[in-house]
Amino acid sequence: MLTREITDPPSERAGSRFALVPVLAVAGAAMAVLLAFAGRYGYHGDELYFISAGKHLDWGYADQPPLVPLLARAMDLLFPGSVVGFRLLPILLTGAGIVVAALTARELGGARLPQVLTAGAYACSPFLLAGAGHIVATHTVDAFLWTVIVWLLVRWVRLRADGRPDDRWLLASCLVTALALQTKFLIPVFWVFVAITALVFGPRDLLRRPLLWAGAAVAVATTVPTLAWQAAHGWPQLEMNETVAQEVAFAGGRYTFLSMALHQAGVVVGAVLFVFGTWWLLRSDRLRPYRFLGWTVLGVTAVFWINAGRPYYIGGLFALCFAAGAVEMCRRLPRRWLRWGLVPVYAVSAAVAISGLPITPLSEYAGEPYSPMHMALEEFGWPQVAADVADAYWALPPEQRANVSIVTDTYWQAAAVEKFAADRGLPPVHSGSRGAWYFGVPPEEATSTLFVGADRQRLLPYFAGVRQVASLDNEHRINNSSQGAPVWLCTGRVAPWTQLWPEFRHMTFRW
Repeated sequence: MLTREITDPPSERAGSRFALVPVLAVAGAAMAVLLAFAGRYGYHGDELYFISAGKHLDWGYADQPPLVPLLARAMDLLFPGSVVGFRLLPILLTGAGIVVAALTARELGGARLPQVLTAGAYACSPFLLAGAGHIVATHTVDAFLWTVIVWLLVRWVRLRADGRPDDRWLLASCLVTALALQTKFLIPVFWVFVAITALVFGPRDLLRRPLLWAGAAVAVATTVPTLAWQAAHGWPQLEMNETVAQEVAFAGGRYTFLSMALHQAGVVVGAVLFVFGTWWLLRSDRLRPYRFLGWTVLGVTAVFWINAGRPYYIGGLFALCFAAGAVEMCRRLPRRWLRWGLVPVYAVSAAVAISGLPITPLSEYAGEPYSPMHMALEEFGWPQVAADVADAYWALPPEQRANVSIVTDTYWQAAAVEKFAADRGLPPVHSGSRGAWYFGVPPEEATSTLFVGADRQRLLPYFAGVRQVASLDNEHRINNSSQGAPVWLCTGRVAPWTQLWPEFRHMTFRW
């Protein structure tokens, strides 16, 4: 093991001007593409859930910290009923991420061309464009925040190597980390490896900077309420991690982790720059001050791979590797190769990334078709789901309708009914699925239950009578079945809801 700190060579001063116009052109083009497709598909089930969670604001949730539900609620209030307006958030974050990626290339010594190539690689990443850029989701916000944190850290290293250390950039990186901790609990993995690799490969004085620890204290302090919520509720996030591992295993788990991560980095351009960027961070003399970050990329990737995380968990490190790869490629390859080879390669990569978006317009009531990273093929008509549940409710006799609660088997269904049947006079909707279970218990005074989804045999232990009164008219693509989920009228509840409700709690997603 290397125990001697490497002496930083004089850096190639990152004094080259920022390629503002071409980088903004790339960012603008990517945002225009996302905006053009933003209205071609309805709300994703998770987007509906985040809107619903935002109506039940708390310090934490079973499946994530509170930032994204808060943002989703804000966007829904700013643009009520507008899917396009709601998705301005991921569109803006994607454009900003492209700019930050180019700034990272500049800090690594890249002039105009490497900056533009880095921006283009970010825009051509299937994950960063089609995966994170087109929906409001935790990974959308988290990947952007990781990108900013890495850029701030790279800038601190560059200024230090130039003899102009400025620890305010470390403080800023910690403050952004505080936001990341309110989005997902993944960023500590990054900082643990930064600490280890900085101790081994340098710069060791990184861990002796007072502003770094002051910022770390702020990040920890802002996370205490969320951790307290988790502790008070039995740490459901740990159970969620196990659920994620099971879902990842369905798509191949560890066997497909690396191949899927490379695909999400970008077919051709992204995958190549990610691999060679990591290699050059480890081997290039010019990038020696940033060598610890190359080992951090390997360490973070290994942890998420071993623990069966989702391949896109490393998406926040793509920009760093793109930047390192683009900078070194422009230094090493002949200009004529770059001039004639880059345009078609980037064109192919862009086409692959855009193909992950809903190119074919869907009907007004169609839900979002899953991209490959969602590991399923379905279309949900969420307004129609809500309408079917409302129709089933209003078809009940008045005396029964006055004493019925609505419970759904999945948090998607509950959020859809809450969103699209708000004006149909329904009672509050409940679900035992994931975070929705914590939103409240069905009322005890409701003697009957309209249960959406599940099967009769699973409901019989809790109700004396279970009969189907409707089915959802949304299109199920799984198992080539066109039959929608059943809607059951359940009577004769065998115990109070406060006693039964824990039996309905589940973290897995039931189709």
